[in-house]
Amino acid sequence: MLKSTFEDFTTVAGCDEAGRGCLAGPVCAAAVILPRGLNIDHLNDSKQLSEKQRYLLRDTILKESLDYAVAFVDNEEIDRINILNASILAMHRALDAIKRLVPEFILVDGNKFKQYRDINHLCVVKGDATYACIAGASILAKTYRDDLMVDLSKNYPEYLWEQNKGYPTAAHAAAILKYGFSPFHRKTFAVPTQTKLF
Repeated sequence: MLKSTFEDFTTVAGCDEAGRGCLAGPVCAAAVILPRGLNIDHLNDSKQLSEKQRYLLRDTILKESLDYAVAFVDNEEIDRINILNASILAMHRALDAIKRLVPEFILVDGNKFKQYRDINHLCVVKGDATYACIAGASILAKTYRDDLMVDLSKNYPEYLWEQNKGYPTAAHAAAILKYGFSPFHRKTFAVPTQTKLF
C-alpha cells in the first residue's frame, strides 16, 4: 500500500510527468493533493497499471482529491530548453494551476526538480510507487497526455499516435522515415534506429 501522508503536513502536492521519452507531442505534468490518510484501492505507478485501470483510477482521483491540476509543455518548447527543463517547467505550471489550496510541501517523482516559490520539496526516486499523491499525479499526467495524443492522431493517422502515444516504437520510426516529421515532432530527438534524423 502506498504512503498516504508525509510527516505532519496536511496539504502535500505530489508531482509527476509523462511523455519524457516520446518523439512527438508535449510533456505533461500533474500536481495532486489528496486528503491525509486517504487510501485508494489499486493506486500505483501508472506504468504498472493497465489502460482501463488508469482511467478508472483517474475518475477516483478527480473525485477524491482536495485539489489537482494538469499542465503541458509543447514540443517546440522542449526543443528550446531540453526535456529535463521542460518536465520541471510542466510541473511548475501544474502547481501554478492549483487554485483552491497552497501546498505546504511538494513530493516529486525522480531526482531532479527546481525550487518552486518558497515551498520545500523532496525528490523521491520511484516516488510514484511510494506515495499516493505522486501516483495520482502519475496517472493524471499519463491519461491526459494519452487523450491529447489520441486527439492529435486524427489529423496525423500515419504515425499511429492513438496506439504509441508518440513513443519511439518501430512503427512510429518507420512512419517518420516514410512521411517525414509532423509539426508535433521533437526536432532534437533521435529515432530508435539511432539514425540522426532530426
